[in-house]
Amino acid sequence: MSALSKVFQVVKNKYFLAFTAFTILLLFVDHNDIFVQLDRKRQLNDLLVSKQFYTDEILKTKKQLAELQNNPIELEKYAREKFFMKKSNEDLFIITPIPDSSKNIAAKQ
Repeated sequence: MSALSKVFQVVKNKYFLAFTAFTILLLFVDHNDIFVQLDRKRQLNDLLVSKQFYTDEILKTKKQLAELQNNPIELEKYAREKFFMKKSNEDLFIITPIPDSSKNIAAKQ
């Protein structure tokens, strides 16, 4: 009975009640509650990942641009691959792969 009365006294304490009410208010009721903070942390992590992706893409593009500006062989290769350009005495054959019908059937099931 002594332990139960000590617990009751602690719970009955006005400072404990104020602290508990304040904690509940901040964690669950406030417009910046714990769930909003967790969601913002997840969004921040997603944005940091996308920032790293775009930074890497910019570096790759700058490297490719430098290659195209300084190397005429790379420029010709790029024009042939991306824009299907050809020399006047050449014939151009564009071959597209046929999609495998067994993969399409398996995906539909």
